[in-house]
Amino acid sequence: MASGRLRGGFLFFFLPVALWLALLIVLPHLELLRLSFTDSLAGRFTVANYLAFFTEPIYWLTFVRTALYSLLVTFLVMTVALPVAFYVTKVVDVRLSGFLMVLLLVPFWVSELVRVYGWMILLRESGIVNQVLTGLGLLKEPVEFLYRDATMVMGLVYTSMLFMVVPLIGVMDDLDDALIEAAYDLGASKGAIWRTIVIPHCATGLVSGGIIVFMLVLGSYLTPNLMGGKNSLWFTEQIYNQIILYFNWNQGAAFGFLLLLLSSLIIWAVLKVTGQRLKEVVK
Repeated sequence: MASGRLRGGFLFFFLPVALWLALLIVLPHLELLRLSFTDSLAGRFTVANYLAFFTEPIYWLTFVRTALYSLLVTFLVMTVALPVAFYVTKVVDVRLSGFLMVLLLVPFWVSELVRVYGWMILLRESGIVNQVLTGLGLLKEPVEFLYRDATMVMGLVYTSMLFMVVPLIGVMDDLDDALIEAAYDLGASKGAIWRTIVIPHCATGLVSGGIIVFMLVLGSYLTPNLMGGKNSLWFTEQIYNQIILYFNWNQGAAFGFLLLLLSSLIIWAVLKVTGQRLKEVVK
């Protein structure tokens, strides 16, 4: 009787999740996979949709550019998130650390679109930044800060920061303060402490957060398109153009799966280089 109730409770909670995964994730991806190997005109099996990625330089060059910028953004996010996580967990009082966590979470209570538009309002030619700089005499006339690669990178760092800070806070909270105090007592410099104690301890958090940030940035569309402008050349825009503008679902599906495959290969290579295992990272 008890086992029957247990089985019924399991099915009650498992079936909605299984249906959600099957109907909204598995089946659509299987259909896109079929489309990616189908000719858009004749409806026959073909690999031409994938070959177009390698034969047309604009496609694979755009992907290389997107991947390199994604790696750069991930590195910058790591560089900023490490001291932030250390300050929240090891420096400030416990009560204040909770307040700081709320401050980190508050910007993410609104959509990415609203946050990006906020940056656009600040950085546009008639925005607050230009008004302050011209008012102080640092600029003779307003400058267009938007639609530059540097601005796009800054926006991507901002929109993905939380996904690195949270894993780092989780692993850094487990770091024994006595290790840092002992290192100070033995005369170790701050750089040596970070290099030999803090960063090695946070390796799993860095890799897990890095994977999340890299995949999010690589698949981002709004931030590169709005802050980078028409010359952003982000690979997701190629997928959008194929599906929405040209109505070529077959080519767009192939590009989508190539994005997934190539990004997975990059993550695999990074795990090999860093000596991390995926099982340890996702714990």
